[in-house]
Amino acid sequence: MKQFLRRISPRRAVADFVTVWRQPTRHRWGLLGVAIAMTFALFMLFIPKSQMVEPEMPEVIYISTWAEGRSEAEIIASNCRNQQLRDELESLLAERAEIRRDIYKALGRATFIDVDAIEAEAEAARAAEQAANAVPLPDDVDPLARLSVEEYCARAGG
Repeated sequence: MKQFLRRISPRRAVADFVTVWRQPTRHRWGLLGVAIAMTFALFMLFIPKSQMVEPEMPEVIYISTWAEGRSEAEIIASNCRNQQLRDELESLLAERAEIRRDIYKALGRATFIDVDAIEAEAEAARAAEQAANAVPLPDDVDPLARLSVEEYCARAGG
């Protein structure tokens, strides 16, 4: 047995593999695929059945920031407060955009650019965008969805 093990060398094994691999044969890639598949199959036979178990589903914990027993009036009041904050933010952003437009108009007039024509084109583009985004509600929509924000909030308050 010692004599047999002395003749085994990883360096010689790699050299033999390279020598055989470099020989031009038609079936080189197919044989390599079969060898890999057989090696994989043999290793799969040695994996115990206890290790082939599907992983456990993770435990999901939902965190809620709202009280459990909120009434519909509380929900609507919360939605209305959030909508007011959103409207205030949008109006602030619109004011800033208007100030920015005024600054650019002044710059354009100072550099002899036809600002009025550019403003007319921009207004037309904004109107076209609003018309494209305005989608009518279908007939089978909940009547509450047809209310404006003010009507919705007034209904919740009274």
